[in-house]
Amino acid sequence: MSSAVVSGLAGAGGGIIAQIITYPLQTVNTRQQTERSAKKKKAGGGGSDASTLFQMLQLVQTEGWGGLYSGLKPSLIGTAASQGIYYYFYQLLKNKVEDVAAARGKKGLGDGTVGMFSWLVIAAVAGSINVLLTIPIWVLVTRMQIREVYRESGISGFWKGLVPTLIMVCNPSIQFMIYETLSKRLKSKRSGKRFPKKNITAMEVFLIGAMAKLGATLVTYPLLVVKSRLQAKQEIGRNAASRYTGTLDAILKMIRYEGLHGFYKGMGTKIVQSVLAASVLFMVKEELVKFVVLLVARSRTLLLTRSNKR
Repeated sequence: MSSAVVSGLAGAGGGIIAQIITYPLQTVNTRQQTERSAKKKKAGGGGSDASTLFQMLQLVQTEGWGGLYSGLKPSLIGTAASQGIYYYFYQLLKNKVEDVAAARGKKGLGDGTVGMFSWLVIAAVAGSINVLLTIPIWVLVTRMQIREVYRESGISGFWKGLVPTLIMVCNPSIQFMIYETLSKRLKSKRSGKRFPKKNITAMEVFLIGAMAKLGATLVTYPLLVVKSRLQAKQEIGRNAASRYTGTLDAILKMIRYEGLHGFYKGMGTKIVQSVLAASVLFMVKEELVKFVVLLVARSRTLLLTRSNKR
């Protein structure tokens, strides 16, 4: 089994576990992002957005506990497919780039390691492939109705929000660039005699993953809101302010009717949800990879032992 396949399967498994743990937060955050509200008429007037906890309790009161997990099954399918595809192509590209870097290092053309910019490009390419293959799944996850999507926008409706989603590839690109850079520095510090073990622990992976996702989310959150608006059901209101014809139209209408505040709706919830999900995903994925590698190694040893006895 290739390392890319192992990484893809581990990524899918880690994504499912992280999604189950953080899904209630994601449910609330999706509603916050897709909620329309007008600009405040007076500076400082009006109340602030309801707290995440209050919104969760309100959701439980109106829809029951199941409301927090509405759409979980298709979301798990989307997460498994997305993370599996992403990690497969990421590992595939990573292996090739590391081989090239090592070959260049032997020729004296570098230190034999992959640079920060290269990690950014690898993550961007893997993310773009993932988006093109899985965006129809995520449109359905957000909308929950195949016929409804087709009736409203036709076949193109399944790729609604493609432009901001492709731009959002910079989120995992930044995330993986930070993650790989921090991991590399931590490993290099442990290459001395004081730290005989160069492997990163599960808790260290968790913390590095959290820092990486926090940085990426802070930079790209406004685009995530635009993407959610475009993929959400458009028939929320009859006025023109509630319908978007495209990415630019959504951005201009949000600025006009909601102000810059509209681009940061639910950001606090998203930071908690995405940072926790990414941390769990990174940690579980790395542990699953270690487990599979160990399992394969033991299986090979067992087979060799049995063949030698014969």
